[in-house]
Amino acid sequence: MADYFTDFALVALFVIGLTAVMGVLANGIGSGLFGGKTKDKYFLQSAKTQKGWNAVKRK
Repeated sequence: MADYFTDFALVALFVIGLTAVMGVLANGIGSGLFGGKTKDKYFLQSAKTQKGWNAVKRK
């Protein structure tokens, strides 16, 4: 019975992980191919917001 639950847990983790990875990949490919002029919208807005900020100096 323990083997059944182990197999069930492994398959469940695999299915959930595969679903999550496929969602991220599909979103990235979709925005890259079909994003048009707005594919860099959030990156450009973030760059505008951060314009003039001081760089963080690391040791």
